[in-house]
Amino acid sequence: MDSEKKEKTVEEIRKILDMQEEILQFSHFSNEDAIALGNFMLHEAVKKELDISISIRRTNGLICYQAMRDGTNLDNVSWMNRKFNTVLRTEVSSLSWFMRLKQNDQTMADKFMDENIYACCGGGFPIRVEDAGVVGIIIVSGLNHVQDHDFIIKSLSKYLHMDEVPRISKSDLN
Repeated sequence: MDSEKKEKTVEEIRKILDMQEEILQFSHFSNEDAIALGNFMLHEAVKKELDISISIRRTNGLICYQAMRDGTNLDNVSWMNRKFNTVLRTEVSSLSWFMRLKQNDQTMADKFMDENIYACCGGGFPIRVEDAGVVGIIIVSGLNHVQDHDFIIKSLSKYLHMDEVPRISKSDLN
């Protein structure tokens, strides 16, 4: 039965990504919260032996938390900067932006987004405070872009004690 599992459509994936952003919101978010969340995510990465970089930033660019595991390098910093810029501009996850462009058969150039400044891939996620909007951005780099996104979702779900958060997998984007 699993071998017959139907691939999700772009529209189905977009709905899941929208639900993730709706569910994974904070009631408040301070710099101290960013440090606590970043440490939690780093602990998860160490447990899973993932060589990733994690950054949590305010929308004004302030880096509240950043950790670079062994196996990461300056390329990861470049990717994180570009993912941050994408989420800052679009106010949706960078994977959601990737899927929106795919659904509309558009490119970054169509949106006047220089690929040296913005990244069209997963790994950036908006920190949304209920009734306040986007106040920060979580960025992960080091895995496949869908896995970067999924690491954020799994970590946030666990951190916020949200058990029923829908997820997508790398195979959904084939």
